[in-house]
Amino acid sequence: MTHPLSAEPSVLLEKLSFTLAGPAGQVNILTDIDLSVGQGETLGIVGPSGSGKSSLLMVMAGLERASAGRVVVAGTDYAGLSEDRLARFRRENMGIVFQAFHLMATLTALENVAIPLELAGRADPMEQARRQLERVGLGHRMNHYPGQLSGGEQQRVALARAFAMRPKILLADEPTGNLDQTTGRLIVDLLFDLHREEKNSLVLITHDPALAERCDRVVRIEDGRIATAEMVPA
Repeated sequence: MTHPLSAEPSVLLEKLSFTLAGPAGQVNILTDIDLSVGQGETLGIVGPSGSGKSSLLMVMAGLERASAGRVVVAGTDYAGLSEDRLARFRRENMGIVFQAFHLMATLTALENVAIPLELAGRADPMEQARRQLERVGLGHRMNHYPGQLSGGEQQRVALARAFAMRPKILLADEPTGNLDQTTGRLIVDLLFDLHREEKNSLVLITHDPALAERCDRVVRIEDGRIATAEMVPA
């Protein structure tokens, strides 16, 4: 996929740093990150455990605040947003999929998917949620609770929820980490199929180089810095 340099990026990080307080003082998690994600681009982020991959995604999502530098997502600079406005912005512009699913155990699959739609005041949230579950092949399981679903089915619910608001940007943090290889492959195929249908930007964090290479571009993080950034051959 070719992305024109003149197009406004979906995600722009400039001189980004992120530190946390530790017992011995400040710990540098991310340092001087310059990165952009083009509209409709798929970006794989790889690196060893503890390198800062998940922290980078959390800062992109606004779930953690940068210590220095700029974070601009969908043309909006996070620096100007209060926590409430940032939460609304995230709900309306982003879908996030985690390794651990993060479904509400006391709600059915249908209710889990409907939550962001209801919070956003969308018309017919249950009907929209129903369509999303049918889209991921769970039309027959929508009234089941997470505890009644397999790991793969729970991640399908999480995907349906992430795509329910038709986000401009989809962030996925090790979405196959809790799944067996076969189930994980099916979930990844579904993730990329949904991305192609929606034509949104996709940032995928993974420990699997083969999975990352399904993206347009792969960035490697080491010790909180970008070590390499390469286009994936077509």
